[in-house]
Amino acid sequence: MKKIFVILSSMLILAGSAMAQEWANFSRGGDAVVSPELSETSVTFRLSADYATVVKVQPSWLDEPVAMTKGEKGVWSATIDLPYPEIHTYHFLVDGVKVNDPLNDFIQRDGTSYLNMICVPGERSENYMEASKRGTVSYKWYDSKILGINRRVTVYTPYGYDENPKKKYPVLYLLHGAGGDEEAWSSMGRAAQILDNLIEKGLAEPMIVVMPNGNPTQQAAGYMKIPQARPQGTTQAAPQGARGQGGRNNNYVQSLCEEIVPFIESHYRVIAKPEKRAIAGLSMGGGHTLTAVSNYPSLFDYICAMSPAGTITAEGAAALKKDGYKYFLLACGTSDFIFERTVNNEKTLTEQGLEHEYFLSDGGHVWANWRMYLNRLAPKLFK
Repeated sequence: MKKIFVILSSMLILAGSAMAQEWANFSRGGDAVVSPELSETSVTFRLSADYATVVKVQPSWLDEPVAMTKGEKGVWSATIDLPYPEIHTYHFLVDGVKVNDPLNDFIQRDGTSYLNMICVPGERSENYMEASKRGTVSYKWYDSKILGINRRVTVYTPYGYDENPKKKYPVLYLLHGAGGDEEAWSSMGRAAQILDNLIEKGLAEPMIVVMPNGNPTQQAAGYMKIPQARPQGTTQAAPQGARGQGGRNNNYVQSLCEEIVPFIESHYRVIAKPEKRAIAGLSMGGGHTLTAVSNYPSLFDYICAMSPAGTITAEGAAALKKDGYKYFLLACGTSDFIFERTVNNEKTLTEQGLEHEYFLSDGGHVWANWRMYLNRLAPKLFK
């Protein structure tokens, strides 16, 4: 028995020594693999894959993947020029199979895809990382009688919201695009970080940001595996992750304006006045925005349509002009596939005599533009 105890004790000591040595190597840098590694001019990607025969990295800013070179201990690497300041994504191709970087926990979710990110520092991206004073992102459930389901909404409250129970805030309703959900703006759009930084710098008013789910058959983001509501005209529930809209599209806008807005105003300390409400959306959410301000022209005084997948009619524009508003931003990338529709929307606004800011940027239908537009919009709100 004593011999067994001595053997076990020796094994524990050896194991502890090995762990200590491993930690010492790690803390000194040792053989630890680092990926991605940014310098002032380049970024290096590495992947430990001794089994692989061909490994490539596909950065989002390049059209073609870049071949990686196999080095010691089966670690593949590739160094490429640093792209412009922004959040960029990438993935590996290991013998033709898409693989995420296991060493990079800076990740965004795009529908059912999880993408590794890098943030290249610079003036354009300075508000995309964490501020020193951070607000809170939380989730609320509300019952929609219009859509017939219980639904989840993401809510950002600014730094200091909980500390001052008497202070009330303006609200921005921020809408996502097709394929997204109530987490799209907080995951890919960096909405919380952008607002935290702008508020901390004194460039934007402290505000609440409400990010609903714009897919009317969804109760919440697909990964929660909650069965979808039945689309109109069918007897079967929609499959998991379905984004069907059909005739329920305007019903969602009705729910937004008649249910979500009152829900937020009854559950949060908000200033319930049109001059303290803003609405903004990208792509599908831009279309929802145009529909909302056309059908409910007295509800929001601040409006932003980003690459809108929708049209504002002359009648809708006239109704909005009659009721009045404070600021209207229409923004799009010049190589966006939806650019011509944006041109037509701008023409309608001009012909109907609606004062607005028309902002065009390079690039297409991408988050790099929509993050930039939110950066531009937030300082203009509630002034």
